[in-house]
Amino acid sequence: MTAPRADLPDAAPHVLVVDDDRRLRELLARYLTDQGFRVTVAASAAEARARAVSVVFDAMVLDVMMPGENGFDYARSVRETSRVPILMLTARSNPNDRVMGLEIGADDYLPKPFEPRELTLRLNNIIKRGVPAREAAAETVTFGPFAFRIDRGELRRDDALIRITDREREILTILAAAGGANVEREQLAGPGGAAAGERTVDVQINRLRRKTEVDPANPVFLQTVRGVGYRLAVD
Repeated sequence: MTAPRADLPDAAPHVLVVDDDRRLRELLARYLTDQGFRVTVAASAAEARARAVSVVFDAMVLDVMMPGENGFDYARSVRETSRVPILMLTARSNPNDRVMGLEIGADDYLPKPFEPRELTLRLNNIIKRGVPAREAAAETVTFGPFAFRIDRGELRRDDALIRITDREREILTILAAAGGANVEREQLAGPGGAAAGERTVDVQINRLRRKTEVDPANPVFLQTVRGVGYRLAVD
């Protein structure tokens, strides 16, 4: 996963780049970060699916030709549950591939090789087109005086926006999407769920409690479920 630039605003669009070519992934991550995007990378459809469990992305740049589950198949599975804007990349010149991608539900299609500036323009366009749809499908989870917009990753108390980190946002998204059900610490730790990652979850939960609880030592909303993990006590 690519670390976001420290000076990027919270509202910077977050893009998932999925390509099995390591060199291209790194080039795209650096270029898009320089253009003001937050970027997460994945080398396969399986890795992309694991990333998407804990993050709400604003767009996806998806390579067609990947080993195992190809881009078409992954895009088709994404469209079963999400309207995230998808820009497909391919080295193929066959127009049938472009038609297939658009029929599946991709928002745009860019053949390789391409000009990086064109990629940026197309990416910005599909993100802008997707904003009304995402806002119409907005889901807000409330707990006490707080409201969390899952689609935007925004936490508010009344009308005041509360600043949270990317990692805090990811954890709160998973807890909010669970609708009050218990969530295992391993799931909150992200892909791999190593012990070190789970310990990091505890640290992030404590930070979130300091932002949402009157008494963080005796939490009302971000509750510990002994032997399991945590739950968000939604209204």
